[in-house]
Amino acid sequence: MLTVMIETRNHQDALARTLASLVSGAVEGIVREVLVHDRGSTDQTAAIADHAGCVVVSSGDLLDGVRRAKGDWLLFVEPGSKLSEGWVDAVFAHVGHASTPARFLRARSPEAGFLARMMTRSRPLSEGLLVSKRQALAKLRPGDAVDTLARRLSSRRIGAEITPARREHA
Repeated sequence: MLTVMIETRNHQDALARTLASLVSGAVEGIVREVLVHDRGSTDQTAAIADHAGCVVVSSGDLLDGVRRAKGDWLLFVEPGSKLSEGWVDAVFAHVGHASTPARFLRARSPEAGFLARMMTRSRPLSEGLLVSKRQALAKLRPGDAVDTLARRLSSRRIGAEITPARREHA
């Protein structure tokens, strides 16, 4: 039903946090597969993804990944983001009754200051993106990045929260 797609490079710890929040979806049967598009990591990112049962993709572009996805719906998330309890029911309800793309509600974090919240808002995937495979294929062109797809789609909110990934400065 759902393919989760995560693009990463050297995010081993962040990827592990995100994968942990997806376990309930796998148990409930909504997550069919997780595709981790590894953009040349030199840490243990690929090993963590492989041990978790993810499909690790190291070549091709986003359009290739979307075509490869087995699910009818795609959930794009950043490494390090965490889906909150109840996300499975909200996604299940959305894909069962709607055809529009959707994003999660941003979880309130007491430690996130104003500047951190504003910086996170500027990232197109900070609230995830749930979109049908058909819609993604219609909007994508060869060489497009996931941020481009996220900016092209208007979406609604679903009743589940996501804690956005924190971006470390390199």
